Amino acid sequence: MKRVINFVVLASFILLNYGCNNADGLNMPTTDVLNLSFPTNNFLCIENTITFEWSDELESENSTINYTIIIAKDRALLDIVENSIVNEAKITVTLNKATAYYWKVIAVNTQNNEESNSEIFSLYTKGDGIVNYAPFASKLVAPLDNSIISSNSLDLKWTGSDADFGDVLTYELYFSETSPPTLIETSLTSESYTVIPEIGKTYYWKVNVVDQNGAKSIGQTWKFTTN
Repeated sequence: MKRVINFVVLASFILLNYGCNNADGLNMPTTDVLNLSFPTNNFLCIENTITFEWSDELESENSTINYTIIIAKDRALLDIVENSIVNEAKITVTLNKATAYYWKVIAVNTQNNEESNSEIFSLYTKGDGIVNYAPFASKLVAPLDNSIISSNSLDLKWTGSDADFGDVLTYELYFSETSPPTLIETSLTSESYTVIPEIGKTYYWKVNVVDQNGAKSIGQTWKFTTN
């Protein structure tokens, strides 16, 4: 009986000690999300000198946060025009006029290397004398790029957007086992399309967005593999 009591006391001490240590600062995963504040998503900027702003949820009294802002001309963030590290939640950048841009921010807490990533937002800078802007590049919804799929029926999903309020958008869908993919549908009005992939193959696809005036944005090529 004495051994049982001693074991219970020891176990209680260990649990209490762990709980206190945990409260005193064990690095636990964060659920914070970095939120972009301005420009808002799909924004048409009147001026081409823009102050980008975002939230700073990781900020604390005893740490420094470094923010990396990436601005590019494509949604994949490969054609980069700005890649800067700042220690405050804003930066002013001058961009070209009449151009679509995509941007995101990565925050890193220098004390514990905790990292937070924002979504990718899009914006358009107004051009002199322009009355119609090309749509933004299509945004992938599903399946995720480079994913592995176990299904004999799959819905390709994406979204389209335009800085011109009220523009009607249609979509050109490219899909095949080769890259670049082959055009299979034009003038789609739905933002989804069902395909029947074969098992054990890799497929490539992309979506171009076209507005009612014929202005077009060329989509990024995505891929998935079936098993």
